[in-house]
Amino acid sequence: MTTLSEGNLQITFPRTARARKFDDELFHGLSHCMKAVDFIVEEDDRVLFIEIKDPDHPRATEEERTRFNQRFFAGQLDEDLKYKYRDSFLYEWASGNIGKPIHYWVIIAIEGLSDAELLTRTDALKRKLPSQGPTSGTWGRRIVSGCIVFNIRTWNQRLRGFPLSRVST
Repeated sequence: MTTLSEGNLQITFPRTARARKFDDELFHGLSHCMKAVDFIVEEDDRVLFIEIKDPDHPRATEEERTRFNQRFFAGQLDEDLKYKYRDSFLYEWASGNIGKPIHYWVIIAIEGLSDAELLTRTDALKRKLPSQGPTSGTWGRRIVSGCIVFNIRTWNQRLRGFPLSRVST
């Protein structure tokens, strides 16, 4: 099993998954011009791009939480998330690592998010990526096969094989 941490959160991946921290400067090396998702996880049949945002981090100030929530609920965070996906996709494509469907999973660690709010943000992010490609149908393959926005509760309910927890409270 592999456990990766981002800030105050950690995910434990099963032995069959090859997980790596992607936004590490030593690995990625292009943070001056490209954004990066936090983790890339390769499974037998798919690749997962995982991004974590943790405004409920125990050391976050009330001002930081408020600013994050305003950006999140206004849909402004979707722009950052879009570029993190696209730049990570381009990096992996240029490295020859794109051979399986890619799923983009975003964790917004706000405990009180409702299922409806998570679904709204998921749908908005799917439109920004774009998950379906152009309406002309000229793309021979999709650049993203799935996209879901989770909080800690929904992640652990739906992904029991990838437990997510706080390192400290």
